[in-house]
Amino acid sequence: MKKFVTLLSAVALSAPLAMPTTASAQQSSSMLNVSLPSGVSSANLGKRDKQTIAVQAMLDRTRHSPGVIDGLMGGNTRRAIQAYRQANGLGSSGAIDQQLIQSLVENAGQQVFQQYTITSDDVNGPFTNIPSSFEQKAELNRLSYTSPRELLAEKFHMDQDFLTALNPGVDFSNAGATINVIAKGDGQIPGNVARIEIRKSENAVVALSSGGQVLASFPATIGSSEFPSPDGTMTVEAVAPEPKYYFSPEGRDWGPNEKLTIAAGPNNPVGGTWIDLSKEGYGIHGSPDPQLIGKTSSHGCVRLTNWDAEALAEAVESGVTVAFT
Repeated sequence: MKKFVTLLSAVALSAPLAMPTTASAQQSSSMLNVSLPSGVSSANLGKRDKQTIAVQAMLDRTRHSPGVIDGLMGGNTRRAIQAYRQANGLGSSGAIDQQLIQSLVENAGQQVFQQYTITSDDVNGPFTNIPSSFEQKAELNRLSYTSPRELLAEKFHMDQDFLTALNPGVDFSNAGATINVIAKGDGQIPGNVARIEIRKSENAVVALSSGGQVLASFPATIGSSEFPSPDGTMTVEAVAPEPKYYFSPEGRDWGPNEKLTIAAGPNNPVGGTWIDLSKEGYGIHGSPDPQLIGKTSSHGCVRLTNWDAEALAEAVESGVTVAFT
């Protein structure tokens, strides 16, 4: 069981709640007053920005996922800002301005950091060194996390280096140690998902209600120029938590020349969750490399972070429409 203790910090609005005339980074930088956890300095953050950390944390709690929370402004965070703004009637830009901050605080609360006590389950493993080749992976009984640090970072939707930056000198294999983490979302999508849109041009997966309301959005890796994702409409066939990965060389000009079965686990090639689609061989799934979502290519399927794939899988049923647009 997770044990949450003292709240460390909160975001505070430090300016009147009025829309500024522009949304420049210089103006918006004064909108948030974010205190770092005790013992953590700006030097520990490096190039990470406190305002970006706060916005990423709040977006995560509104189910407009920024992907890995790392404190760095990038394409996935901008996409999440734009999706949130559109869903909440704030226009279609990806800007951080006072109107966005006010809305996020109202909808997600002001919490940015919290403390977490590492448990024995977090450190007992088993942990596995993951080899690079499919043949070597197929020899493993499970593709587990590689370390307690990786497990904890994924548990709180964080980049591993960012977790380390927030906990200078901490041994993450020490059960009972208290660490600083992000106050992430609960992973639950409200309402019933009736339609999933795979928006190729946006590198995004969007979950909608039967009335067209956006319930959640996620950054995604969607095919590639060499292995494009399909067009048209499919349906969800089934959901497989803890999927194995079955590789066949038939019809492929990449990978090994033999059929292989790779065991389940978060570092499996399809991550910790598989949402099976009605076109054979296609699915929405997790990833062993959450920091690469939206930044690399796939072999036609749709990759999400493990936690986003799990949240979507818990909210869909067989027969839900999946549209590639």
